[in-house]
Amino acid sequence: MTAVGPFGLSVRDQALEADVQAGLAAVEAGLLDATKSDVPFITEAAQHLVRAGGKRFRPLLVMLAAQFGDPHAPGVVPSAVVVELTHLATLYHDDVMDEADVRRGVDSANARWGNSVAVLTGDFLFARASHILADLGPEAVRIQAEAFERLVTGQILETAGPRDGRDPVEHYLDVIAGKTGSLIAVSGRFGAMMSGADERTVDILTQYGERLGVAFQLADDVLDIASDSHESGKTPGTDLREGIPTLPVLHLRARAASGGAAEDLALVELLDSDLTDDVRHADALRRLRVHPALEQARRDTVRYAEEARATLAPLPDCYAKAALEELCDLVVHRAG
Repeated sequence: MTAVGPFGLSVRDQALEADVQAGLAAVEAGLLDATKSDVPFITEAAQHLVRAGGKRFRPLLVMLAAQFGDPHAPGVVPSAVVVELTHLATLYHDDVMDEADVRRGVDSANARWGNSVAVLTGDFLFARASHILADLGPEAVRIQAEAFERLVTGQILETAGPRDGRDPVEHYLDVIAGKTGSLIAVSGRFGAMMSGADERTVDILTQYGERLGVAFQLADDVLDIASDSHESGKTPGTDLREGIPTLPVLHLRARAASGGAAEDLALVELLDSDLTDDVRHADALRRLRVHPALEQARRDTVRYAEEARATLAPLPDCYAKAALEELCDLVVHRAG
C-alpha cells in the first residue's frame, strides 16, 4: 500500500493509485495555472496557500468518486480544481475574520499583507474558480452556486449565533454542514457526475461527502484544542482565543448549564474571560484537553464518520469504495 496525496490515504490497487496520483498531480498543475496573474504581486498572494501545501482532501474525494464512472473524463480534473480553489478562497477570508496569524505552517495572508489584500485575493480565487466552472456546463454552475450559498449561509449563522431557544449544539451542526459539508458534498458529486456515473451513485457520493465533511470539521474542532501547531498547521487554540464556539466548548457549556460540576463552571468562567492573555489562553487549553467535553466531541466525530461509511453500502465493492471507507478512518484518526 502506498500513501496517496498529502492526506495520507493508502490504496490497495496499483491502477487506482496511478489514477489518483495522476489526477492529483494534474490538479496541482491546474491550481498553479489558475492562480497566475499578469500582475506578479497578485500571483504571489494567490499562490501563497497553494504553495504552502495542504491535505487536498476535496480533490482526493473528486478523484475517488470519479472511479465509479470514467476517471479520465475531461471534466474531472477541472472540477477538482474548482472545489479546491473555492476552499482556498474561503481560507483567505476565514483568516481575516479569525485574525489568524498562521495557516498551513506559514504566515497567513492577512498577517503578511494585511486584511484588504487577503480579502481581495480570496475574491480573485473565487473569480478564477468561476471561470473554470463556466466551461463545465450550466448544471455544474448551479450546483456550485447552491453549495456556495450554503457555505456563506453557514458562516453568517455562525456569526449571528443561535436564535433564542435553539439548542446551540444543533445550531452549530447546521453551521458546519453549510460551511464545510456543502463543499465536500460537491466534491463527491462533481467526481461522480463528471465521470458519467449513474444518478443513484451521484446521490450516494453527495450524501457521503456531506456527512464526511461534518466529521472532518468536528475533527478540526478537536485538533484546535488537542494538537500542537506541527500537527494542525495553525496556531493551537485559535478558535478558542477568538471566542468561536466549537463543539468541545459547546458540550462544556451544556454540561455547566445543566448542573455541571464546579470545575465545569470554573472552566466556563475562564473561557468567558479575556483569552487574548497568553497565560489564560494556555490554562484554558490545558484544562480543556483533559475535560470530558473533548472526548464527547471525539465521539461525535466518530458518529458522523460512521454515518458516511454506512452511506456507501449500496455501492459495489471495489478498491475505490474501500478507499472511501478508509477516508472515514483517517478523519477519525485526526481527532485522536
